[in-house]
Amino acid sequence: MAALDNLVVTTALPSIREDLGGGLEDLEWTVSAYTLTFAVLLMFGAALGDRFGRRRLFITGLAIFTGASAAAALASGIDALIAARAVQGVGAAIMMPLTLTLLTAAVPAARRGAVLGIFSAVTGVAVATGPLIGGSLTEHISWQWIFWLNVPIGLLLLPLARLRLSESYAPDARLDVPGTLLVSGGLFGIVYALVNGNADGWTSPRILFCLIAGTVLLVAFARYGSVAKKPMLPMRLFRSRAFFGINVASLLMFLGMFGSIFLLSQFLQGVAGYSPTEAGLRMLPWTGMSLLVAPVAGLLSDRIGGRPVVTAGLALQAIGLALFALVLEPGVSYAAQLPALVISGVGMALYFAPAASVVMSSVRPSEQGIASGANNALREVGGALGIAVLGAVFAAQGGYESPQAFSDGTVPAVWIGAGALAVAALVALLIPGGRTRPDGTLSGSPAGTTDGDRTPVAV
Repeated sequence: MAALDNLVVTTALPSIREDLGGGLEDLEWTVSAYTLTFAVLLMFGAALGDRFGRRRLFITGLAIFTGASAAAALASGIDALIAARAVQGVGAAIMMPLTLTLLTAAVPAARRGAVLGIFSAVTGVAVATGPLIGGSLTEHISWQWIFWLNVPIGLLLLPLARLRLSESYAPDARLDVPGTLLVSGGLFGIVYALVNGNADGWTSPRILFCLIAGTVLLVAFARYGSVAKKPMLPMRLFRSRAFFGINVASLLMFLGMFGSIFLLSQFLQGVAGYSPTEAGLRMLPWTGMSLLVAPVAGLLSDRIGGRPVVTAGLALQAIGLALFALVLEPGVSYAAQLPALVISGVGMALYFAPAASVVMSSVRPSEQGIASGANNALREVGGALGIAVLGAVFAAQGGYESPQAFSDGTVPAVWIGAGALAVAALVALLIPGGRTRPDGTLSGSPAGTTDGDRTPVAV
């Protein structure tokens, strides 16, 4: 449910706009309210589970997510929908980071590889089919059903989780309230300014205040992470070239791709004239390619190392978006868009397959939970920033007035997305080369150390 709700709303955006009204900034918040609260509370949600009980907090997050889904379906205005999506993100941030911990504890060690493989496959299917499911429900029933879909599943899972999952805690778990407040306030200020800058004016006092305050809070968060005893994100981890490279590349990747999907899913309906279901089907070569290519990409990463596979994936995504920008115009055929869809999909699969392994091998085994949470959070932050940045470019260059106006705004925005992915490919070159050793570190670093840190690793 949580993975599906990242993209399920994209193909429903034109119908939501027609039904509830609102401008571009309202549609942006419909997506970003979820990804932003999800991102900034993800690591805090994991810490809550460690402190107060993982099963208890998983059930709490599931209940919040289910209730917020019903509230989104019942929303009578765009503001109520945005508020419900923000609460959905809170529920997902509590629920999602605890799933792997609970799953690992629920099965014997000998079966964990197969079970985690099933978990990853289900998550991949949810992401891949999100636009199609959203489009089909919107066209054949109503857009509200993209949210109603979660309610019976959540109501079924709540008693099952209570009866079938075992409770567990983490010793000495600490909550980083100051760090959570700093990063939440900083990201909200910057995203708010980017989303509303065109409507309010980039020099208006409110926008300038949000930009300055957001930047100051994020700098304070970085400083706090450098001096605090147990911060949610220790800044020293970024001394590792591998950790720095994969996380910055992940943020830029989601910035470029998520922002582009936000606009292109609307282009397929508003300009190309496809129905929501047809638009979802036509996006499958992009979103669904991961299911075909990811297994091969994983084997390739094991053989030659993660850096060349991640870099190639990011470069292919940049090429795919550039091809989109070159062909997009009113009346463009689907055949002209297909190469861009396929190349972008292959690139996405090449990135996703080795990315988790690179993240885990860039830090000590004792810090892999923090590293995984940080990477997931930065990816969601990248998605929220991507919608805000590319949406601002779209609003400055075009609009919803006509198909030509929509194309005029989409093309430069997609070029920005392609540029972000090109930079991400260059940043990925910072990742040390070589394969992962049996002790979990990269072979490009001296044995028993993380690159750039040289601190002994507990094997």
